[in-house]
Amino acid sequence: MSSQAWINLAYLTASMLFIVAFKLMTGPRTAVKGNYLGAAGMAIAILAACFEKPIVQSVAANGAWPLVMLGVACLIGGVIGAMMAIRYPMTGMPQMVALLNGFGGAASVLVAGAELASTCNLAFCNDPGKAAMATTSLAPWTQFAIATALTGLIGAVTFWGSLVAFAKLEELPRFKKAWTDPNRHWINAGLAIATLLLIWGVCANPSWTLLYWLLVIVGSALGCTLTLPIGGADMPVVICLLNSYSGLAAAAAGFVIDNSVLVIAGSLVGASGLILTAIMCKAMNRSLVGVLFGGLGTTAVVSGDDIYAGKIKSVSAEEIAMVLEGAERVVIVPGYGLAVAQAQHAVRELANALEKRGCTVEYAIHPVAGRMPGHMNVLLAEADIPYEKLREMDDINPTFPETDVAIVIGANDVVNPAARTDPKSPIAGMPILDVDKAKTVVVVKRSLSPGFAGIPNPLFAADNTLMYFADGKKAILDLTNALQ
Repeated sequence: MSSQAWINLAYLTASMLFIVAFKLMTGPRTAVKGNYLGAAGMAIAILAACFEKPIVQSVAANGAWPLVMLGVACLIGGVIGAMMAIRYPMTGMPQMVALLNGFGGAASVLVAGAELASTCNLAFCNDPGKAAMATTSLAPWTQFAIATALTGLIGAVTFWGSLVAFAKLEELPRFKKAWTDPNRHWINAGLAIATLLLIWGVCANPSWTLLYWLLVIVGSALGCTLTLPIGGADMPVVICLLNSYSGLAAAAAGFVIDNSVLVIAGSLVGASGLILTAIMCKAMNRSLVGVLFGGLGTTAVVSGDDIYAGKIKSVSAEEIAMVLEGAERVVIVPGYGLAVAQAQHAVRELANALEKRGCTVEYAIHPVAGRMPGHMNVLLAEADIPYEKLREMDDINPTFPETDVAIVIGANDVVNPAARTDPKSPIAGMPILDVDKAKTVVVVKRSLSPGFAGIPNPLFAADNTLMYFADGKKAILDLTNALQ
C-alpha cells in the first residue's frame, strides 16, 4: 500500500476508536475506558498527520525543525490540559468544558485561516503546477471556499460564546448579570445579516483573505451578543450547544484541509452535542429558541418575603436525626450546592449509616442538576456510590409519596413546585423532582437564596419541609454523627 493508504487506515482506526469511546462514555462503569480509547484515537490521528505530504515536504526542506515545533506544541498543550484536568475542582468542570469548546473553535478558525493564506500564496508562486492547483481551490463557490467561510463563522461564534459562558459560570462580576438591552435582538439581527453577506463574499472571492478575517471578527461579536443575554438557568443547554458548534467547526475545517478524521470526529461531536441539547431542552420544557432568546434567569431576583414569612421551620442536626431514625426509605437529592461544598463523600457516609439501620437509600437525579449534563452522576461516582442507586427523574417521581424522608442538598430550581403549580412562574412547565410529595422534606442550604432562575421556592415554606441552614459538607457530617 502507498503511504497515503496507511495514513487513511490510521485515520479510519482513530475514527473507530472515537465511535467506540462515545459509546463507552454513556455509562459510568465504562466511561474511564472510553476516555482512554478516545485519547488513544487522538494520539493515532496526530501521529498519522505527521506523515501527511505537506509535513513530509516541510521536513525535507527544513530538516527536523517542523517536527520539533510540532512536538513542543503537543507538549505544551498536553501539560496545560493535564494541569487543568488535575487542578480544576469538580465544581469547575462546566467552566472547563466551556473553555475546551472555545479552544476547539479557535483552533478551527486558525487552521482554516492558515490554509487560506497558504493557498493564496501558492496561487502566485513560480511553480505552474502548484499555482494551478491553488487557483482551482480558490475558484468561487468550491468546497474549499464554502468550508472556509463556515469554519471561520462557526469557530469564531464558538470561541467567544464559550468565553462568555465561562465568565457567566465563574460568576465574574461584569458577566453575572445578563445583558438585557431592549435593542439586543436588533443588534443580533444586524450582525447575522453582516455574517451572511461576508460568507457570500468569502465564497464568491476566496482569494480576498481580508473578507475571511472580517467574517471572523463579526462572528466573534455575534458569539458574544448571542451568549451575553442568556441567564444562568439556561447554561446547561448553552454548554451542550457550544459543544456542538465546536464539533461542526472541526468538521468544516476537515473539509478545508481535506482531512477525513477531522470530518468524522467533528461530525460525531456536532451530532452528539445537538442530541444532548435537545435532551436538555426537553428536561427543562424549553425550546431552543426560548433558551437563546427567552432569557430565563435574566430578570431581577424576586423577593420571597411573602412566601417565606413566618413559615420557615429551621431545625438542628439532632432533630433531623430523630426523624431519620424511624425512616424506612430515604431519597437524597443532590444539587450544585453539594458540588460546591464537596459533600459527596459525606453523603456516602450518611447513606452507609442509614443502610446499617435497615433503611433503603436512593438518589434522585434531575437531568439539569448542577451546571452541565451528568454533573451529579460524576460527582456521586467520585464517592463510589453505586450507579444502581442513582434514579432518573421519570423513574423516581412516582415513588416520592411512599418516601419517608427526602433530603435536598443544595438543589433549588429542580425541586421548585412552582414549576408545576404556578402557570405564571418563569419555570412553569419545567419537569421537576416531586420531593414536595414526600412525607418529610429536609432541605440543606446555606440560606434562602434563589437558584439560577432567580425566583423563591415555595418548597422551603411547605408544611412538611424542615430547613437545615449550614454548609453542605458540615451539615451532612453533623447529621451523620447525630444519627450514630
